[in-house]
Amino acid sequence: MTSAQKDALFVLVKSLSKSEKRQFKLYVGRLGVNTDAKFLALFNLLDKMRSYDEQVILESGIVKKSQLSNLKAHLYKQILVSLRLNPVNQNIRVQIREQLDFATILYQKGLYKQSLKILDKVKAIAIENEEKNIAYEIVELEKVIETQYITRSIPDRADELARQAKELSAHNVMTSKLSNLSLQLYGMMLKVGYVRSDEDYQRVKRYFDAHLPEYRLEDLGFREKLWLYKAHLWYSFLVQDFLSCYKYSSKWVDLFDEHKDMISLHPVFYLKGNHYLLESLFYVKYSSQFRYVLEKLEKKTRSSEFPQNDNIRSLSFLYINLNRLNLHFMEGTFEQGLQWVKPIEAGIMEHRERIDEHHVMIFYYKIACLYFGVGKNKECITYLKKIINNKNLKMREDLMCFARVLSLVAHYEAGMDYHLEVQLKSTYKFLLKMNDLHAVQKEMIKFLRGLGDIYPQDLKNEFRKLHAELKKYEDHPYEKRAFLYLDIISWLESHLENKPVGQIIKEKARVLIR
Repeated sequence: MTSAQKDALFVLVKSLSKSEKRQFKLYVGRLGVNTDAKFLALFNLLDKMRSYDEQVILESGIVKKSQLSNLKAHLYKQILVSLRLNPVNQNIRVQIREQLDFATILYQKGLYKQSLKILDKVKAIAIENEEKNIAYEIVELEKVIETQYITRSIPDRADELARQAKELSAHNVMTSKLSNLSLQLYGMMLKVGYVRSDEDYQRVKRYFDAHLPEYRLEDLGFREKLWLYKAHLWYSFLVQDFLSCYKYSSKWVDLFDEHKDMISLHPVFYLKGNHYLLESLFYVKYSSQFRYVLEKLEKKTRSSEFPQNDNIRSLSFLYINLNRLNLHFMEGTFEQGLQWVKPIEAGIMEHRERIDEHHVMIFYYKIACLYFGVGKNKECITYLKKIINNKNLKMREDLMCFARVLSLVAHYEAGMDYHLEVQLKSTYKFLLKMNDLHAVQKEMIKFLRGLGDIYPQDLKNEFRKLHAELKKYEDHPYEKRAFLYLDIISWLESHLENKPVGQIIKEKARVLIR
């Protein structure tokens, strides 16, 4: 039996707003014959259901089991057609596609002149809005029609269409190469995170250099520049060059500021660009600029001209709240950060169908760090368990590794060290299996393993030794990544100075503030 979480039709029905449901019923009722249609009865039944249950559908008598699959497919298609007709979903890309469809119908009826007139107008709109893939399709259809519909200007027309096809093809090939490179680098980032060694660095650099196409920046359009900056950004993240991350994410956002009309056409790219700019600012500890960019993004997403749909709302929730938490980490205001825990958990439930598991786990890790920062270690452990016990998480191996290391420290801080030896062995094995056992983690595990043999009066001295050892790695090109996930240095300093870890980070933030 199909589960509620996996049944695509049920998920689609539940995602519809009241106005979208009303429009669907009006769309179905445009012909009286549809009012008793089986697919409408199935829609009404699914709308009332709290969770998907195939047995309830079969017992309703709407459809036989052998026909259910076909009826569901038909209903799914009808809902999509209805949504396509909704003015909310009528963006420029849909409108261009619609005009291309109209022109194709006119061509098939032999009304060549009318078809060419539509194509000429919609081609200009497509090029103006950087929809070069569709523009290329339009030119190709124009070429087909021109070979069948003889006009007096055919010689000049042929040259013009050939030139346009060549230019658009070149732009699309460049876009494809840059988008492929960007996607591959993003995949590497999700799978293993930052580079861990010189060998990793050289492998990523070779891949980047080999796949980055030759280009002249002045020849690139909006979309090609966007993919170029994305590719450079992901490369910079992988090799932990955070100043370059700041440089290319700034270029990404500036590109939208230069082409403000593109924000409404590509709101997802606009949101992502701002998110990566904020992430870069977080890593270079530029807190005043971070706060400015975050406030600007929040204001923009609340404005009436910013597009709104389910996807945009989910991404806005994701990026704004991840960066709200990051601001509290930068400034050491962990106690204030706890105010966002309940709203974030409610948002995760609301947007669960549109937020991937990887980002949910990042939320849990950041919430765990908040609780760790205020000394609520049992709550910290609760959230870390959500990550450690997640058997479906196949992305970001480094996140899983550091969740286990933080769990060890939180168990020690909470006085729950009666099973610490078992946990140490388990964590050690996991890190070895993931090939993620590095100097910082080795020193942490060695320290925690030796705690049982240390007299209380010697404890501060051992903290001091570990602090001196870990300080060596704070600016190490590969080992420093450990401190991006867990500020072990500040935790040790809190023990040495008998201050809360939040206060230590706050004092550092005042020194670094720009």
